[in-house]
Amino acid sequence: MEIAVLALGCFWGPEIKFSKIEGIIKTEVGYCGGNNSKTTYKEVCTGNTNHAEVVKLDFDEKIITYEKILKIFFQIHDPTTLNSQGPDFGTQYRSEIFYLNKNQKLIAEKVLNDINNRLNGKVVTKISLLKNYCPAEEYHQKYLEKR
Repeated sequence: MEIAVLALGCFWGPEIKFSKIEGIIKTEVGYCGGNNSKTTYKEVCTGNTNHAEVVKLDFDEKIITYEKILKIFFQIHDPTTLNSQGPDFGTQYRSEIFYLNKNQKLIAEKVLNDINNRLNGKVVTKISLLKNYCPAEEYHQKYLEKR
């Protein structure tokens, strides 16, 4: 089992989309890339924590590859808008790939470069080492109660 952590706007829509893909074993919403290892939605919304809303995916690499997940990532959001997706604005809604190891970084760079070439250099998606991931526990619990 492998893990992918992706920021592509508000985490709810992407979390639902990824949960329906064969090979995605588990999804979790959270925050990543910020200054602290723990945060809350209220703190993230201030714009002062540097966290992005993310979807954490546990996936079976025998069924779906990291590269395929990244291609889906680029299909289900607009990687050319800085710090926004649809009606949501703020640094927490940025487009960012958080890699866990060198192999993921290399794959992310390859996929991003391919997409950027197709979009005439307009991609603003960042690629960063995973830092200070924390689950959105207050929202994750509510979500689990609804299932």
